[in-house]
Amino acid sequence: MSAPSRVGHPYAGAAVALATKHQKQDAIAPALGAVPGLRVVVAQGLDTDALGTFTGEIPRPGTPSQTALTKARLGMRALGVARGVASEGSFGPHPELGFVAVGVELLAFIDDELGIELVERRICEQTNFAHLETGALDARTESFLARVSFPAHALIVRANRPPGDDAPGPLYKGVSDLAVLRRAIAQCAAASSDGQARLETDMRAHKNPTRMGEIALLAAALGRRLAQTCVACGAPGFGLVGVERGLRCCLCARPTELVACELDGCARCGHSERRPRSDGLGCADPACCEHCNP
Repeated sequence: MSAPSRVGHPYAGAAVALATKHQKQDAIAPALGAVPGLRVVVAQGLDTDALGTFTGEIPRPGTPSQTALTKARLGMRALGVARGVASEGSFGPHPELGFVAVGVELLAFIDDELGIELVERRICEQTNFAHLETGALDARTESFLARVSFPAHALIVRANRPPGDDAPGPLYKGVSDLAVLRRAIAQCAAASSDGQARLETDMRAHKNPTRMGEIALLAAALGRRLAQTCVACGAPGFGLVGVERGLRCCLCARPTELVACELDGCARCGHSERRPRSDGLGCADPACCEHCNP
């Protein structure tokens, strides 16, 4: 695997289409421009909300990865270029700690000239993803606003509805003004069956600086991956594709279910290489061993 370098890289100065209507170029273009030197061009006029919205009025038809790849191809077709990049995010409870909210950010990259298609992923524990049911702008609501960093981070306000109730009602997006928020709460509470409005953090990137920062970190990771070229075929994008389990126990040396090594692979030719765990762990704690701790 070669060392990352912008100088002489096949992507230095190359155009890549970005499909976004939420100003994600602010996070993605600087990172990919620095390493490996891609020139991000926004495909203007594309309605990426047609592939799904955070507020749910347009459901997402596919998985997040499929949606990101579809967005990338929309941008490529719109600009007539061979390369595309697109972002997709989702938010919910932590897969292991259900009471903690996390985000999952994806960046899809396609190069039809070289036959490369890959998706880089980032688990984001730094998120203000939250909601509150309230009937007024009271002390409890003000505490919520402080916690989610309003007004620097915008809100969505809608009538509170029980699960499965899709009745139409008032919906405010991008609320970042206290007077507008007060009116939105009043109107949405009046339209609900329980007198409550539902406040949600607006997770669209251009309304959520915390999320935009996470996308920038992911874009930097994608740039570093694209800077790595495959030793077998020379294609960019050599990076993590999987893991092998079986890390041996420090006490009995039997294999456990923990990750033993990581697998880097090429998105073009399939060449792969094993490498030690990135955290440096060389053996498993006996507490994780089914033999020592049945």
